[in-house]
Amino acid sequence: MTRDDVDFFQTTYLDNPFLEQSVIEEIERFKETDENFWRIYGLGERGVNTAAVFPNWKQTDAIPERAKLVAYGCDWGFTNDPTAIVSVWREDYSLYIEEHLYKTGMTNRDISEELNKLQLDRTPIICDSAEPKSIEELHRLGHNVKPSKKGPDSIRLGIDIMKRHKLYILKDSLNAQKEFRNYRWEVDRNGVQLSKPVDHSNHIIDAVRYICINRIGTSYSGKYYIS
Repeated sequence: MTRDDVDFFQTTYLDNPFLEQSVIEEIERFKETDENFWRIYGLGERGVNTAAVFPNWKQTDAIPERAKLVAYGCDWGFTNDPTAIVSVWREDYSLYIEEHLYKTGMTNRDISEELNKLQLDRTPIICDSAEPKSIEELHRLGHNVKPSKKGPDSIRLGIDIMKRHKLYILKDSLNAQKEFRNYRWEVDRNGVQLSKPVDHSNHIIDAVRYICINRIGTSYSGKYYIS
């Protein structure tokens, strides 16, 4: 419905003369990394109700030679949920994800043996901080394990960092592909999409989030840093 007593202005980031160039470049990357984010932040339009959290990831045959290892991530599991270990590599604004372990019934010693096979040396392994006893045990077994930092809205923060990159998953990382394909936003009883994802079958995704939150991040100016 239109009204004669109201003026409607649709503005975009191009109308803001105070934005730093790094923020402009970050917004323009949404053209390739997230169509819905580009619609909102680039074009100044309403977002659409898309169920998939990561609709634009791609499969890749190999990690590029120029890509640098960011870290390994670990999400705990045992009886019903698998223990997941994943590595994340970064080239410019692309992240490459490789699955290394996705298995139930793994004790900490079993996990240690799997980590030894990867020959990580002192490569950091960012783990879910919910199990400090497991982290300490793996540390005593010689692994460079670190608890993931958690704070207010850390799930959304991790997702946001991931969505600011092009995401590539190795072709033989089948469980990772399945998780990214099925990861959805929650909806309420009226079918309205909520701002949090369904907490199910997201073990590799959680491990990637730990890496992004603790090893990749953004300042308020939009600039990226790697810790």
